[in-house]
Amino acid sequence: MDDLSCLSHTRWDCKYQVVFIPKYRRKVFYGHICKDLGRIFAALARQKECRIESGSLQPDHVHMLISIPPKLSVSQVIGYIKGKSAIYVI
Repeated sequence: MDDLSCLSHTRWDCKYQVVFIPKYRRKVFYGHICKDLGRIFAALARQKECRIESGSLQPDHVHMLISIPPKLSVSQVIGYIKGKSAIYVI
């Protein structure tokens, strides 16, 4: 029970397994981009008060176990992470 997080009137433990792929499953997650993406994803998740529990970058997709507070929607957080990380990579 120690791993529960708190909001003002709730205790929560919401973890989501998320997998996303680039368009046409192109193999773009390799080399120097792969090293930087882990830090970028973690920093962006912290900005939304989320925490990446574990993750894996494959050449053509990303696996992520992310803890998201109930006040935020999953699609909102993942859209933010994908959008902002695309700006950093370019």
